Amino acid sequence: MIPTDREADPTALGNGRRPTFTFDAIGTRWSIETDSPLDADLRRELCRRIEDFDAVYSRFRPDSLIARVAAAPAGGRFTFPEDSRSLFGLYDRLAEVTDGAVDPLVGRDLELLGYDSTYTLAPAPAPVRARHARTRPSWRTDVARDGTTLTTRRPLVIDVGAAGKGHLVDLVTVLLRDASIGRFVVDAGGDLRHSGEDTLRIGLEHPLAPGRVIGVAHLHQQAVCASATNRRAWGPGLHHVLDGRTGLPTNDVLATWVVADDAAVADALATALFFTAPHQLAAIHRFTYVRVGSDGRVDSSPDFDGELFT
Repeated sequence: MIPTDREADPTALGNGRRPTFTFDAIGTRWSIETDSPLDADLRRELCRRIEDFDAVYSRFRPDSLIARVAAAPAGGRFTFPEDSRSLFGLYDRLAEVTDGAVDPLVGRDLELLGYDSTYTLAPAPAPVRARHARTRPSWRTDVARDGTTLTTRRPLVIDVGAAGKGHLVDLVTVLLRDASIGRFVVDAGGDLRHSGEDTLRIGLEHPLAPGRVIGVAHLHQQAVCASATNRRAWGPGLHHVLDGRTGLPTNDVLATWVVADDAAVADALATALFFTAPHQLAAIHRFTYVRVGSDGRVDSSPDFDGELFT
């Protein structure tokens, strides 16, 4: 089975029947709910913005800028779009606070575990993976960043999966607000951002029982994102949440949900909570969370706005 981009889904409960623009992009299903139907020009602009993002950051496209970085035999200087300042800045902070556990250079490790551009879903032989482990790159030491320009010294496979989809949700949000749309819900495969005076009730899907929820989050002009080891999984012990220090899937946490002002932050911290204590992450960002450990125990922020059923 090819892994999908849906996580332990945050799902809006009782949305009503407002107009919804739905489409498929970057390997997942999108829906944008608004009070009035989006006009054709804005729909095209939204799709074009998502396509532009994919053409830069996708490691599944041979024509992307990320693919050029990965194919440069001796490295080089690569200029990214202006939005990369905030995205790469977020990775700078996360790499530091997680001591390298969250690292966008895990792309090659994902490929060697079988989650590559052709979805082989078969890990490379152990000697090949061991050879890579001896020279595993680090975002903090193998990339020099000057604003939107990255300088590398060897081929590097960048994977922005920990924060990229949330970042793109934020970029879509900017376009909606620029079009004077005040009330909307953007849902990119379970990464949600809400704007408006109402409050959404968001179901937190049970990581081991799809279709059931372990609780409800109340979302008001914020974003909620999730991560889970049972989604984008392709074999025993094989899933997309890798520890950047080892290049291996983590096994201490089953699922996380994070509520924050921005979807990029919520998305990134949902991954960081697999490796790092909440109080350490709170030193760099404001957020609330729910986390399910591999032993089934649930912990959450004291100020989490919602209800937990277990």
